[in-house]
Amino acid sequence: MLPNRMQLTKTVEDQLKRLKTYTDITPNVSARIAFFRSVESGFTFTKSDEKKLDGSLVLDKITWLGETQLITEQVLKLKYPELEGKALQSAWAAHVEDGIAALRNHKSLYNLVSRL
Repeated sequence: MLPNRMQLTKTVEDQLKRLKTYTDITPNVSARIAFFRSVESGFTFTKSDEKKLDGSLVLDKITWLGETQLITEQVLKLKYPELEGKALQSAWAAHVEDGIAALRNHKSLYNLVSRL
């Protein structure tokens, strides 16, 4: 299972905050969207994708994942049965980073929604 307190890389955190400025979607909600876009695209986390999670936005997993907590953790466990704790958090963070790449440049909520 994922740790109770989670964070992302500083770069991804900045991208989520910038997206909030343009669309008013909070970072935790856009992180959820980014995670599932990444999973749908077929991205797979490897140890070489692991980065230092140095963002200042440290939230509990309930805030990060909301109503998607159970399904997010199950998807991660199915995809990465050998990972636990911090390693599983790194996989989640890598998926958010991969998924945010497709979302970060949208300048309005309408533009973002039309691309989903």
